[in-house]
Amino acid sequence: MASPDEAPTEPERWRDLDMLLSRPGNLVEASFDPSPTLRDLLGSVVEVLVVGAGGLGCELLKDLALSGFKKLHVIDMDTIDVSNLNRQFLFRVQDVGKSKAEVAAKRVMERVSGVNIVPHFCRIEDKELEFYSQFHIIVLGLDSIEARSYINSVACGFLEYDSNDNPIPETAKPMVDGGTEGFKGHARVIIPGTTPCFECNIWLFPPQVKFPLCTLAETPRTAAHCIEYAHLIKWDEVHPGKPFDADDAEHMQWIYSEALKRAELFGISGVTYSLTQGVVKNIIPAIASTNAIISAACALEAFKLVSGCSKSVSNYLTYNGLEGTHIKVTEFVRDKDCLVCGPGTRIELDPSSTLSEFIKLLEEHPALRMSKASVTHEGNNLYMQSPEVLEQMTRSNLSIPMFELLKGVPCTTVHATGMTENNGKKVSSLRKLRVAFKGVEGEDSKMDTTEEST
Repeated sequence: MASPDEAPTEPERWRDLDMLLSRPGNLVEASFDPSPTLRDLLGSVVEVLVVGAGGLGCELLKDLALSGFKKLHVIDMDTIDVSNLNRQFLFRVQDVGKSKAEVAAKRVMERVSGVNIVPHFCRIEDKELEFYSQFHIIVLGLDSIEARSYINSVACGFLEYDSNDNPIPETAKPMVDGGTEGFKGHARVIIPGTTPCFECNIWLFPPQVKFPLCTLAETPRTAAHCIEYAHLIKWDEVHPGKPFDADDAEHMQWIYSEALKRAELFGISGVTYSLTQGVVKNIIPAIASTNAIISAACALEAFKLVSGCSKSVSNYLTYNGLEGTHIKVTEFVRDKDCLVCGPGTRIELDPSSTLSEFIKLLEEHPALRMSKASVTHEGNNLYMQSPEVLEQMTRSNLSIPMFELLKGVPCTTVHATGMTENNGKKVSSLRKLRVAFKGVEGEDSKMDTTEEST
């Protein structure tokens, strides 16, 4: 065995992993085929996407690389702040201001030989569906409900159903979702069509704390009150008609500066830039040890999903390290009527209905209420709201009947991305829609008469 000061050799590093993959057992999946070459096979074939390169994301990249995964991608739109350095161990002082995804990928590749990590310094919404389709599994290390919801809808969008509305297992794209909140955390396995998706259990997340506007405007008592005053009241006063973007560094800096002025006026201390981000984005500070524990659980579940060497957790693991250590697994039930992981919202159209009329219907549909929708079908852009160049390229499709755009198929699945309302906030959402045409014979063309039609 190597001394504590020596790095392990390659065979030693993978010894336990190879032993796990070489032995049969009573808890393995039926498809598991033990082999001493299985690790190399998984490393050369399986592609994994890690969403988020913050506290949990750094741990995930390290754990997945040390679990034999060699083809990794990581996506994160944030840059490194000095406040990240106490728990996001892949970053250094000289990295402040740089892309989290790029620095994290570089550091892990320097330490784990043979692994290739492709960083993506952008918003998750900036990527086309085709990008997400290439991955065998998606692992989430996010601190935002909205971001989780978006990735969940993307992954569930790949799930296909047969003519009897039964999910086709081969089309499911599994996810492992991790999250931490102080000394608490969770790791859960999401297999669309089999286990509950994020939307099925969204009630597990407590509603965001909201302060009375009268308190913010007249009697602020805490640093959070000052921040929310700058965010909810002062911004609209100074920037009428200009929407606030929580992901814009200049916008966040402005809120921080105004909150400081407000705090000084009322003799309140504690306003910091990191707290400003936390209040505006509803982010709860993370603890490094909790991140490490939850990341280990997520990496293990990802490894079990792709190898079959053991049965996956069913399906929600919670950890509480506040007083001692408490770990519990709860099996939640999937909502078969879920708008996201279900067969898709069914919409019946006349064969003459145009794409423009279809987009208008999405705004009025009681189950959708989606504005500014972009529509795709089988990877092809039917209409894109942005960027401007794609909008111009697809604008001519607006006057073409959907039946023609969908190649005369009686019933098919399309995807729409747009803005929907979630807890009073407008958020970017992706929805799977099953479109059928009136009077056109087909196996799936019989529609529920209660559905919206045009």
